Amino acid sequence: MKKTEVTLTRRALLGGVAATALVLALPLAATEAFAQELPESQGDVDMAEVLKPGPLPEMAIGEENAPVTIVEYMSMTCPHCATFHNNTFDEIKKNYVDTGKVRFIIREFPFDPRAAAAFMLARCNPTKPEEASTPAQYFPMVSMLMKQQEAWAGAQDGRAALLQMSKLAGFSQETFQACLTNQKLLDDVNATMKRGADEFGVNSTPTFLINGKRYAGAMSVESMSALIDSLL
Repeated sequence: MKKTEVTLTRRALLGGVAATALVLALPLAATEAFAQELPESQGDVDMAEVLKPGPLPEMAIGEENAPVTIVEYMSMTCPHCATFHNNTFDEIKKNYVDTGKVRFIIREFPFDPRAAAAFMLARCNPTKPEEASTPAQYFPMVSMLMKQQEAWAGAQDGRAALLQMSKLAGFSQETFQACLTNQKLLDDVNATMKRGADEFGVNSTPTFLINGKRYAGAMSVESMSALIDSLL
């Protein structure tokens, strides 16, 4: 999904959540025919800079000293981000994150108010929205929203659809509203996106920063596994 010049405001968030539909995305980075080939890097990044603290607490799973670090910039309304999380992520987590070989970090890169709202909900504690969620809450929320992306991202009333999804995660209508009207959280989500674009050359989703290299586009299990194996 290509980035456009956008800074999301709370007014746009609360109004646009009901109107934003799925947008077009970049083609997949790897096809079945070339699944075993290593993905092509789109440039170098300074991982020391990448891993410095940003506007939001890091949402990371895996050993902190794992030999491979993957930072994914994603948008909740990006179809190819959903493809990656629905088809690839769980296998990578099982084979590499849970075995201590990979540390996996998600960072927000929303293209529209609906995506920003979804990220804000993932960042909020469902019962105490003034408190930040933990990775143990964040990753399952992202997974649920990715699996149900078509139901809420393309809905005519996106706000109502997101509320329904959020209730499954423990939100009430009151905590849902409180989370989505947290201006500081929205500002920090915007700042995370801006930092990714300005400092690390992110202009599409998903984009992966892996051990000093930048890769654009969703990856298959085979493609990402081959890349990780080449770094071990």
